[in-house]
Amino acid sequence: MVLSACPARLGSMVQANTRSRTPATPGVPPRRGVTAPVPSRRRWAPRLAGVVVGAGTLWVVVLAFSGESAAQLHAPGGIAIYLGTALGLIGTYLALLMVLLVSRVPPVERVLGLDALVRWHRRLAPWPISLIVAHAVLILFGYAQAAKTGVGAELRPLLLDYPDVLAATVGLLLMVAVGVASVGLVRRRLRRETWWALHLYLYLALALSFAHAVVLGPTFVGHPLTQAVWSAAWIAGIGLVVVYRFGLPLVRSLRHQLRVAEVRTESPGVVSVLVRGRRLERLPAAGGQFLQWRFMTPGLWWQAHPYTLSAMPRPPHLRITVKAVGDHSAALGKLRPGTRVWIEGPYGAFTRHARRRGRVALVAAGIGVTAIRSLLEDLPAGTDPVVVLRASSESHLVLRREVEALVKRHRGTLHLLLGSRDEVPLDAHELLRLVPDLTRRDVYTCGPGQFVSQVTEACRELGIPRTAVHHEAYAL
Repeated sequence: MVLSACPARLGSMVQANTRSRTPATPGVPPRRGVTAPVPSRRRWAPRLAGVVVGAGTLWVVVLAFSGESAAQLHAPGGIAIYLGTALGLIGTYLALLMVLLVSRVPPVERVLGLDALVRWHRRLAPWPISLIVAHAVLILFGYAQAAKTGVGAELRPLLLDYPDVLAATVGLLLMVAVGVASVGLVRRRLRRETWWALHLYLYLALALSFAHAVVLGPTFVGHPLTQAVWSAAWIAGIGLVVVYRFGLPLVRSLRHQLRVAEVRTESPGVVSVLVRGRRLERLPAAGGQFLQWRFMTPGLWWQAHPYTLSAMPRPPHLRITVKAVGDHSAALGKLRPGTRVWIEGPYGAFTRHARRRGRVALVAAGIGVTAIRSLLEDLPAGTDPVVVLRASSESHLVLRREVEALVKRHRGTLHLLLGSRDEVPLDAHELLRLVPDLTRRDVYTCGPGQFVSQVTEACRELGIPRTAVHHEAYAL
């Protein structure tokens, strides 16, 4: 192991060169085996997913724009009703797709990673809400023109006299509320718990919006086969959500019977929570992955938060290491041994299975060391890891000794960068100085969003392929 601490311009530099042949390291169990071949990523899977989504979108568009006759279009309000119906159908399909992106279907999540799925979920989110709002406005204007009344006069009979329209309107209002809460300016002012609770209403909004389309939509009325296909798609989508968001977590939580065993302070504002359970060898967790944790105490039971495993599962224990940055994370330091724990996951593609090359560089800042530490423990022999840890001061180097021991076991290199971002810029030039063969390695980076963006941008400048750069950003 080569260990280098903060650069000379910030203070002292410490270097130690050790090439130990002893695999056992205090606190880190030895691992046996030879260098594993780099697993081939299923490149076809994202393309197949894109083809399926594209085919579904095309089907819905054709369905939406083929539901009206020429006579209906020429009737008063016909064009507005036609456009409103089409936009509503497309918007509803996109809303279902948006929910499916974060339904935690294991094969999809393993290939694409929850980070990528959430990113696409956020990009897609404005479209269904905008289209469904446009649908409601156009339908209201179209019906008002058809009835030759004002918009205000038509609103009441539309809501009260047509089947399921009132329920759909409530669903639309809920959807708009969720959309407003997700706007950056509003989101930053909300507690995560409030934002998360609001998002649960999206399921209710979709349920309220479904029936009126099948009952009233010209695309469906008198077309039983179309009704059956549309209903089957919705039932399958909601079924996936029920099974993987609720069913599988319930089964795993009952199987493993997790309870808090110990809470240990690692550094100011950072604690490790050790959880004890049964049959943890059956939990399909890899280094770098996270779980959604629900601690069954009066103030925490109703919400689940994502925390990365800071060590590989060692039956009968799991461990997370958490920095107090919000109400939930701050409350973990007060957990009592014996507290029941429910889990969802594990999730994340930030694992050794994403590796495309033989050697790796692991770059972390702050509490991002948790993912790097568990990933480092899970790496096969021969990966020659170079680890770069950044922190504002030595006291904030969480899990330092464990990382040092793991780097030593892998005969790798560890660089510790101490100081502010201005004092220790981690740009392309600095990364290449620390890791001269960086362009021939897979790069894993984890930490605050701004830090992760800086490292990934530096990798892009150096010409490292996107498929060889793996990142996990921590944010509220």
